[in-house]
Amino acid sequence: MVIMAGAVFFAIRLALAAVPAIALRYPIKKWAAAMAGALAYLMISGASIATVRSYIMISIMFLAVLLDRPAVALRNVALAALAILIVWPESLFDPGFQMSFAAVVALVSAYGWLRRREERRPLMPSGALRHGLAFFGGIVASTLIASLAVAPFGVYHFHNTQQFAILANLIAIPICNVVVMPAGLAALVLMPLGLEAWPLTVMGWGIEAMANCASWVAGLPGAVGRVPAIPTYAFVLMVTGGLWCALWTRRWRLLGLVPIAAGLILAPTGRRPDVLVGRGAALVAVRTDAGGLSALGARASTFELARWLEHDGDGRPPAEVARADAFRCDSRGCSTRVKGRMLAVANAPAALRDDCTRAAILVLRFPAPKGCSPAGLVVDPVAIATRGAHALYVDGEQVRVVTVADGRGDRPWARRPREDHAPPLELADDDWPARGQRARRARDCGTSHLKTKDGAAQGAAPSR
Repeated sequence: MVIMAGAVFFAIRLALAAVPAIALRYPIKKWAAAMAGALAYLMISGASIATVRSYIMISIMFLAVLLDRPAVALRNVALAALAILIVWPESLFDPGFQMSFAAVVALVSAYGWLRRREERRPLMPSGALRHGLAFFGGIVASTLIASLAVAPFGVYHFHNTQQFAILANLIAIPICNVVVMPAGLAALVLMPLGLEAWPLTVMGWGIEAMANCASWVAGLPGAVGRVPAIPTYAFVLMVTGGLWCALWTRRWRLLGLVPIAAGLILAPTGRRPDVLVGRGAALVAVRTDAGGLSALGARASTFELARWLEHDGDGRPPAEVARADAFRCDSRGCSTRVKGRMLAVANAPAALRDDCTRAAILVLRFPAPKGCSPAGLVVDPVAIATRGAHALYVDGEQVRVVTVADGRGDRPWARRPREDHAPPLELADDDWPARGQRARRARDCGTSHLKTKDGAAQGAAPSR
């Protein structure tokens, strides 16, 4: 949006400036701002939320030009953010909103400081060399500034860092500015005449070159750095320090480096879960002594496991983690130890006799029946369906549980579930006499019979 509207603004102003009779008598800058074409681009682009945000931002910039105010100023950025939040208040928690405004605030503040410094003492004499260095130096400086500004948000939301952004932008931005955007502008002008095919072809070549550049850079060794999730307080400290540095113009702006440094120091202090349970209790992951996750789950749980590994800063593929190397399994379930405490995963009621007495953490892949009351924690599909995925933190004899419902809170549109979310299924002890000798033998072996919806009982294999 900004590049297209800026290109139209520049082209119109350049064309009007080429006519002295117009340029010397009329405010051609305001004319160009009024005809920049941002609204037209918004309409043909599909008007997605991100594009509308960009439209509001660039419109406020052009409005400042019409009112003889500085277009690129932090005040205008704040007005754009306020306008967006009035219309879409939920955008405040959107990573795209946060990262785009973080980059813009940092760029406006940094270039404002550079402009003031240039006015006091120019860094280099004017000429072709100056313009060439300014172009490529601007790409490097803009990439560095924007990358530093959005780095805390990228780590907090996506748990990775981009190491070679400067290299990608040094190649892609000239292609965009020299090939893609002029061709797109030419296609827009020639479209009413039915002559847009050639400009669009050239534009396609440029876009393909940019995509190939992105693929090449992303494939370089170490292009993407994996970072474990950082705690919220470290993230808030870094953002607060960055805003302090960006918003002030006096020397005390450097005090913002203190909370930034504190956030960087505290970033590795976040604690990672010892046990994760999700996907209807079919996916269970435990943290091994080496610090990585070992998972036990079905093929359908690959997406959820990939998100856990991303949150953990672990670059291993989900298939490697899902080999359940930390578990000992048989046909009825699996077991492992987490910080010296036994965790059991029961596939069938037959496993309950031993697991109910031995396990400190019991994960059931079927609804928990009445009669199994272990001393430790029980997680079953009903709890997962009600409260979402469970994260368990083992502290000696205590196990702290954090669920999706806990993080979401109690909201009018998402009420906190009650503790008595569902009645447990009952062991059908009253049905034993009616089931004959086979039923009595099953009970002697420790089998739990679960009632079906029509009242019939289901037999299960003997417990371990």
